[in-house]
Amino acid sequence: MTTLTLILKPVSQIKLDPGSVVTIPNVSWLEFESILEELGEKRSARITYSKGTLQIMVPLPEHEKPKELISDIVKTLLKAAGRRYESFGSTTFKREGIAGVEPDACFYIENYQIMVDRRQLQPDDPPPDLAIEIDVTSKTDLEVYEAIAVPEVWVYDNGKLTIYLLRDGRYVESDTSPNFPDIAIAQIIPPVVERAWQVGSYQALEEFETAIGERR
Repeated sequence: MTTLTLILKPVSQIKLDPGSVVTIPNVSWLEFESILEELGEKRSARITYSKGTLQIMVPLPEHEKPKELISDIVKTLLKAAGRRYESFGSTTFKREGIAGVEPDACFYIENYQIMVDRRQLQPDDPPPDLAIEIDVTSKTDLEVYEAIAVPEVWVYDNGKLTIYLLRDGRYVESDTSPNFPDIAIAQIIPPVVERAWQVGSYQALEEFETAIGERR
């Protein structure tokens, strides 16, 4: 008779290649919090937690370029409009006992002033006004964002940008962004990202900034 021996290893010892996605079911909230602490903040892996399931993803370079470029586009547009903001990158946002998510990028715009001095999130802090997700190695779970109550989420997937707005606790697709009501966000961003693959992010963003300046 063969005896199976259960071997327990810390999650931090799991070696994942870029593009890898690991899903772990039946994870309690306390286990999720422990795993977050074990993984630490200086890591390439990103996590999502919902309904007892933990997903760990390591992004590809194909994921990073659109993330950085779209973030820079948001900053360019906000600066052009004279609007202040606080960027919180891939900060872990949680609703205790229910959900946890790390956006590819996120911004406080309406609530920026509350977050100016934040080195760590406080329990009563609002969610970011805008979260950005790049779907390459995994697909965005909108239910997690519904639990966190992020008002607006952008999902960039295979050359398409979709805007989701929170309405009565559920996301609905929108043609426009309340943060940029006079700009066709879903139409202008994909060509800039594609341009970056052709000429590089610096030139693509420079061309975008010039175009925005000419519109003013």
